[in-house]
Amino acid sequence: MDYVDTSADQSVITDALGRRSGPRRQYTLDEKRQIVQETHLRGASVAVVARRHDLNPNQVFAWRRLYRQGLLKADTAQASAELLPVKVSMPTVMPSKRAVRVPRELPAVAVVPSIEIKLANGHSLIVRGDVEVKQIARVIDVLVRR
Repeated sequence: MDYVDTSADQSVITDALGRRSGPRRQYTLDEKRQIVQETHLRGASVAVVARRHDLNPNQVFAWRRLYRQGLLKADTAQASAELLPVKVSMPTVMPSKRAVRVPRELPAVAVVPSIEIKLANGHSLIVRGDVEVKQIARVIDVLVRR
């Protein structure tokens, strides 16, 4: 069930848990810049400024990061919106058959990138790289005997 809060200037639709639903508010660059500049005032708290503007403090922190990078300037937004010419074309040669997978042979040496073997007597063995199975078996035999 959705609820409508009519106490505010604009009606806000929320779900049963009080979360906002519906279209999101869009802020202009000037509004974002003004909110960020409020947080830079002496003694200002990001949380208080965010609450005053009905925003999540994380959103204000994100805008502060953009502000520091110089991305909330009006001229920066215009420059970043520049479009480049693009030409889309189809490839001239299309493959006529599907690629066939060729099974590869397994190597004689077992390839083990990294494995840890814990033995019942408390010893453990970490193996990295290419090691033959026979070598691992010999080491395990020695450790089991201890």
